[in-house]
Amino acid sequence: MILSYLQIAWRNIVKNKLYSSINIVGLATGIATCLIIMLFVNQELGYDRYNEKADRIVRVTFQGNVQGEKMNESTVMPPVAQTLKADFPEVEAATRIRDYGKPNLIYKDKSFKEDAFAFVDSNFFRVFTLPLIAGNSKTALVEPNTIVITKAFAKKYFGNDDPMGKIINFQDGNFSPFKVTGLIDRVPVNSHFQFEVFASMSGLPEAAKPSWTSSNFYTYLVLPVGYDYKRLETKLSKVVEKYIGPQMQQALGMTMAQFKAGGNRLGLVLQPLTAIHLHADFANDLSPSGDIRYIYIFCAIAIFMLLIACINFINLSTAGASKRAREVGIRKVLGSSKTELVWQFLTESTLITAIALLMAIGFVYLAIPFFNQLASQNLTLNFTENLFLVPGLFLFMLTIGILAGAYPAFFLSSFKPVAVLKGKLTSGNQSVGIRSSLVVFQFLISIILIFSTTVVFNQLSYIQHKKLGYDKEQVIILPAYLLGKNSEIFRQQLQNDPRVSNVSRSGFLPAGPSNNNNFFVSPGNNSTQLIKTLRYDVDENYIPVLGIKILSGRNFFTDFSSDSSGVIINETAARAFGWKNNATGKTLTTSLNKGEKKTYTILGVVKDFHFKSLHERISPLVMVLAPDPGMLIVKLKPGDTGEFLTSLKTKWTKLTAEEPLSYSFLDDRYYRTYESEQKAGQILGIFSGLTIFVACLGLFGLATFTAEQRKKEIGIRKVLGASIAGIVNLISIDFLKLVLVAFIIASPLAWYIMNQWLENFAYRMVISWWLFAWSAAVAMLIALITVSFQAIKAALANPVKSLRTE
Repeated sequence: MILSYLQIAWRNIVKNKLYSSINIVGLATGIATCLIIMLFVNQELGYDRYNEKADRIVRVTFQGNVQGEKMNESTVMPPVAQTLKADFPEVEAATRIRDYGKPNLIYKDKSFKEDAFAFVDSNFFRVFTLPLIAGNSKTALVEPNTIVITKAFAKKYFGNDDPMGKIINFQDGNFSPFKVTGLIDRVPVNSHFQFEVFASMSGLPEAAKPSWTSSNFYTYLVLPVGYDYKRLETKLSKVVEKYIGPQMQQALGMTMAQFKAGGNRLGLVLQPLTAIHLHADFANDLSPSGDIRYIYIFCAIAIFMLLIACINFINLSTAGASKRAREVGIRKVLGSSKTELVWQFLTESTLITAIALLMAIGFVYLAIPFFNQLASQNLTLNFTENLFLVPGLFLFMLTIGILAGAYPAFFLSSFKPVAVLKGKLTSGNQSVGIRSSLVVFQFLISIILIFSTTVVFNQLSYIQHKKLGYDKEQVIILPAYLLGKNSEIFRQQLQNDPRVSNVSRSGFLPAGPSNNNNFFVSPGNNSTQLIKTLRYDVDENYIPVLGIKILSGRNFFTDFSSDSSGVIINETAARAFGWKNNATGKTLTTSLNKGEKKTYTILGVVKDFHFKSLHERISPLVMVLAPDPGMLIVKLKPGDTGEFLTSLKTKWTKLTAEEPLSYSFLDDRYYRTYESEQKAGQILGIFSGLTIFVACLGLFGLATFTAEQRKKEIGIRKVLGASIAGIVNLISIDFLKLVLVAFIIASPLAWYIMNQWLENFAYRMVISWWLFAWSAAVAMLIALITVSFQAIKAALANPVKSLRTE
């Protein structure tokens, strides 16, 4: 019986090549897009799931609000791990990570700058599932100056030699040589940290400091099976009162009660390990995080594209109903029951879906390399690694086949044999209404996607052209700290270069990774008001190098010794202090250790500039004259940048042969800040285009059906003198009305969706009327082009052929 159904289904597919081909291409496109999105979502949701204790591990973060300024840090103080383990019995284990930047490591004649080096506690490999190939996870990091490395790191330094027991040196001499005591394969790609070297925390002096005022440690807790971490979180306020309070009083000169009385808040907040990648919102996290909103968006696109592909099948099947009606009538006369016909049509739809699935798998293999490059992912479609993939795809095929074929099966099998054999087939107003509703739904989704894509790209354009308050062009950032004592010589050489406009020494950069220090100050000498600001340590050239505008007062002068106690603030800080336009000459007070205070005089106020992402509002900023020799900010004069970079490399090599020159342009750092939005916009644009393409196939199906139903009417109109343009307009106008209805419904939905997305930006474009007009025009044009093919074909048809039976 099944074989018979398959044979008949295959004959019908071959017989109706046009409709079958469109169905297969539409379903294949939808399924392929769905598969890629499923792989992407599975990888994003699977972050840190490799860990056997993933559901029991939480990270401790430090969050709060000081005078309206949010504190949101993924790192906490050195004693937090040990304190929580000692004070709360539900904490089974606690471990820490201290990211140590980019140290230069040396082994014999090999020297590399490592950007994946971290200090970790000795129990780290018992908390995180990273099995050691060599060494003992319990003892590998117990002793100071011991390290566990990855196979890739070992290969780079030691070649094929056994790495165990080898000695690695730090170039800067801050630490004694490190001994390799453990080896792991690699850190899984779906981990929120990606380190190559794990050094013993016992060799890091700051790890043992009892300070509760500095936070540099990523801290993780292991909780009992089934324990709700929120229960522990409610108890952490006691930790703040007991440990942070006394040190805050010393550092800031006020008690915790006074601090809270001002409407301020500080606290330790727990975050599940599995939520870090998609739900984290920290500027100082270990790796770029994902965004759960894009997961929702892409999942919605996948669902809607599959629905549209199924609607296509319905429309194209019903469009060919007039051709299949006589077949149904004859088979009913010959004894076929309605159930048998339903099964026959479902077999046909499932067979088409199976062919589409095979084609979709081919599309996925072709598209994955491109998608991985675009989205910086590592997706693979591997049937051998995932045994559930084949049965999953089989069930997926059956579901789509039944979903797409159910309505056509019952619709076609319900024809009355007497009526269809006499040529009196009518689809009825109900069927016409269903088809029209389906087209409205297709274009509703299409218009929302057109509008959304337009808004995303306009917001990205807004970001690129936004006036930032500083000049990011022709500015090079150089890591002078790699030169050690020669950094000042290098700075002077650059300062004397005629192609250089000016040079500043500061590690505080307005774009990309930067130093950041919270700075708590009080306006005046005796004020109890506490304001959280950011402190930037700069030199006298920082403001002119970046082209920051001074609104009042003056810049720093190194010739004035009093400027060491002077500060320059931004407009937002002046407003926060309540001084608005007359802040120059006022004083700020900050508390030092042991209750001592230091007073700064405001030398000037600069115009607000964006030193954070446009996702965040400009916050109060205090610049202090404290040159940081670690980084050089070089402003170039207009000219040949390539020639300058060549000479720059020569100067650098003369001062150090061990460290290769590395540099970045400030404008590139700025654009990379929004790299995730740019990639998401490009992916959204591609998926939107594919969805619209699939929707057009559905519209083509309905146009085919309409032309077939109205061919006699068209023939009569042509005989009576109707023009080709008039007939094309006659057929097209009905479809354009459907698109207009879809636009009216889609507009408020599209506005709401994109307004929610724009809420993520503190500085955002305005959704103007022309965006709606553009979306409507594009949708109308797409619909007109799609329909015109069948409309023109019908208009050009010989009326004799359509009227010869009359």
